[in-house]
Amino acid sequence: MFEKITEKLTSSFKKLRGNSTLTEQNIEESLKEIRMSLLEADVNYKVVKNLVESIKQKAVGQEVLDSVSPSEQFIKIFNDELTNLLGSETSHLNIKVSPPAIIMLAGLQGSGKTTTAAKLSKYLKEKEKRNPCLVSVDIYRPAAIQQLKILSEKIKVGFIENDSKNVVEICSKAKDFAYNNGFDTLIIDTAGRLQIDKEMIEELKAIKKKISVHETILVIDSMIGQEAINVAEKFNQEIELDGMILTKLDGDARGGAALSAKFITGKPIKFYGSGEGLEMLDIFHPERMASRILGMGDIVSLVEKAGETINEDEAEKISKKLVANEFNFNDFRDAIKQMNKLGSLKSTLSMIPGMGNLSKDEKAMSNANKELKKTISIIDSMTTKERLDYSLLNGSRRRRIAKGSGTSVQDINLLVKKFLQMRKMSKNMGKMKKKSKNMLNFN
Repeated sequence: MFEKITEKLTSSFKKLRGNSTLTEQNIEESLKEIRMSLLEADVNYKVVKNLVESIKQKAVGQEVLDSVSPSEQFIKIFNDELTNLLGSETSHLNIKVSPPAIIMLAGLQGSGKTTTAAKLSKYLKEKEKRNPCLVSVDIYRPAAIQQLKILSEKIKVGFIENDSKNVVEICSKAKDFAYNNGFDTLIIDTAGRLQIDKEMIEELKAIKKKISVHETILVIDSMIGQEAINVAEKFNQEIELDGMILTKLDGDARGGAALSAKFITGKPIKFYGSGEGLEMLDIFHPERMASRILGMGDIVSLVEKAGETINEDEAEKISKKLVANEFNFNDFRDAIKQMNKLGSLKSTLSMIPGMGNLSKDEKAMSNANKELKKTISIIDSMTTKERLDYSLLNGSRRRRIAKGSGTSVQDINLLVKKFLQMRKMSKNMGKMKKKSKNMLNFN
């Protein structure tokens, strides 16, 4: 989402190269470009003004160390101020209370609230080892209630059904049900509207008045630009938020809402949606997000995500097969599927320092994703024996696989060639490793 901001910021930083100190004169042009790029990205003008003035105040007159370039020094200052703007420190849910902890999700219709409720319950179940249940009070849209029920069954968490048309009564009974049935967390998915209206606000106030809500969370669609800030400000004024969750942060919008929400409301961003999958909900770490916006990647989050999603035993098995030159097409397919668990290729590359520019190449990303899907399709069209023994792939078999996978014989030939190159490289690495070990033993 932040690609355009990152690109323009990187360009402005380059103009500071060659200066011995950071002066008002030599940073003015960079600050001007930064101001324009942030405004174009839908960042609130008050936020832009505050950020630019803060950076200018900290940067002007700073001596540049011999080991650090002026642009690097400026980036460090920018990174610190941007981190402060985004919230300074990670904010967690306040749910260490007598059960059930109650989380109420509010937001406009279409913000992704229902899906976020399911994502949050999955996160709490798997990462926090809690026992959550869900209830919908969207009595105006029966489809929303059914959607949440289906999602709850998919992720195997509790779902509370209620035929009442009184939202306060539904919440009160849901709280009792959660308590009596051993659920330690109750997530309430409230009704949304196309815009904020009095009826919606009164409903939310009535729920908070009747039951003790421990976390009132606003779900914001990151793609609606400046309107997101108005929505956040209004909700906070009316029902007093405890935090926010940003959805669709992996989209192509300009991203201004993410940079403005905390400053305008004073409330922390606690999570963000990083993809469509129900596992794609991540804790919002201000310092890591600032790093990504400035094009420096987020290797910490990538390592954490890899540790959580990739099966260690499977990874170890694949690694040993590679070194032993026993790697087959089944292993190749499994390796690709393991990698896909990390999220989109674009999102993954944006987290790797120095790879941000590659992730911005839409054509390259599109082609890479197509190739991965094509590879899976080709392997799925092979027989069990063919996957285990590539030498069986003669001309007639390759034509059959091409027809079955909707590809060409040339595609099959190219895949086999890449596969053999990978096996050869892995075999050589294994020999080098063995040789090094023998040399150490000899010494």
